[in-house]
Amino acid sequence: MTENRIKIALTKGRVEKQVIPVLEEAGINCDQIRNKQRRLIFDSETQPFEFILAKGPDVTTFLERGAADIGIVGSDILTEHQSSQYELLDLDIGKCQFVLASTKDFDPNAAKRKIIGTKYPLITKRYFDRLGQDVEIIKIEGSVELAPLTGLADAIVDITETGTTIKENNLKIFDYLDKVSTRLVVNRMALKQHPKEIFDFVDRIKAVVEENKEERV
Repeated sequence: MTENRIKIALTKGRVEKQVIPVLEEAGINCDQIRNKQRRLIFDSETQPFEFILAKGPDVTTFLERGAADIGIVGSDILTEHQSSQYELLDLDIGKCQFVLASTKDFDPNAAKRKIIGTKYPLITKRYFDRLGQDVEIIKIEGSVELAPLTGLADAIVDITETGTTIKENNLKIFDYLDKVSTRLVVNRMALKQHPKEIFDFVDRIKAVVEENKEERV
């Protein structure tokens, strides 16, 4: 085990699947992660990296507590959890957008105090504060689309990639909020302790991201 091993907390699931090809293009062996079975920690014998697979909100906790040097996580999580660490790179993947959605009869300009269902109460509050509207926010962990359909809430604020799920549930998008993408974030103390190793890793990833952008143009 090398002395300056960099611990990287990677959001498991959709982000994990999209990030692995980028890592591999940067010359980082991800065979262990691809064949992970039920393991969550991958300590390479040939590379100075240790990968930790975690849920998005937990990635920010690992960073804040110094249990990870680098985090790869969606900007939605970083904003909602008010991350105070250094965001060094937008990976230009995992793109989606926050939307305000509800049933077709919803009136966003109605004078009454609205009830809004969401997984992101902070982001939702900031949005309605900008509009000058006082709303009641209900935090929902599961299928947010159910809230306006069951009468639990007047509308929802949620993330969508294509809008398909919203349409399939007979909901309508009434407004578009912030855009979301996957970001690379670094623990402040780790950057002071291992600047060379961290910047080497970031530069490798950045080169791939920029190359992929050029190919899409």
